[in-house]
Amino acid sequence: MPVKACVFDAYGTLFDVAGAARIAAAEPSAAAWSGRWPQIAESWRRKQLEYTWLRACAGAHTDFWQVTCDGLDWALEAAGLDGDVALRAHLLALYRTLPAYGEVPQTLARLRAAGLPCAILSNGNPPMLAEAVASAGIGQHLAAVISVEDAGVFKPHPRVYALIERALVLPPHEVAFVSSNCWDACAAAGFGLTAVWVNRDGAPMDRLHARPAHVLCDLSPLPELVSRL
Repeated sequence: MPVKACVFDAYGTLFDVAGAARIAAAEPSAAAWSGRWPQIAESWRRKQLEYTWLRACAGAHTDFWQVTCDGLDWALEAAGLDGDVALRAHLLALYRTLPAYGEVPQTLARLRAAGLPCAILSNGNPPMLAEAVASAGIGQHLAAVISVEDAGVFKPHPRVYALIERALVLPPHEVAFVSSNCWDACAAAGFGLTAVWVNRDGAPMDRLHARPAHVLCDLSPLPELVSRL
């Protein structure tokens, strides 16, 4: 059966999660720490994801904004910046309006023009996602924005991927699920979705229970790929 819709992870796939630290580091007030922004961005993202997995395993769900704040607090303490209240507030404000990757608007527009509905399935809570979508100017290309809050657990729990069929009324094999997180793409493949991993960093494939059917370097080739599926 051909693919009839594309569903995207949001953070790291459509939105550049390093953008907040990178933008803040370019400002004159950041001279004291600007050289460490890659470390802060990496630690922040790693802890943010680790906290989603640990909370899912522990059955201690909270929303994604809380784990985003908690991850930043860890990263700032690790960098010796945990006393900088203004920096923390600024980074969190920037995170709510992360830039989209350069190819995102055109890719979504091409898919929409081809008659393929596009949607987001994200760990983000609805207010976060609404703000990020509006800031990036991509709302007109999206048929749905789905949050894990409707499942009450973070990815990669199967209840999260089941939200796609409920929202789009399509069986899993008719949906291309696109994520820059290999573990996310693997879990989606295991659920039965046609999984596409956007491997922006040239990383090795995760060793998990399933593998994505397709691997891309960025989103640009996606419209041509799904037209052949």
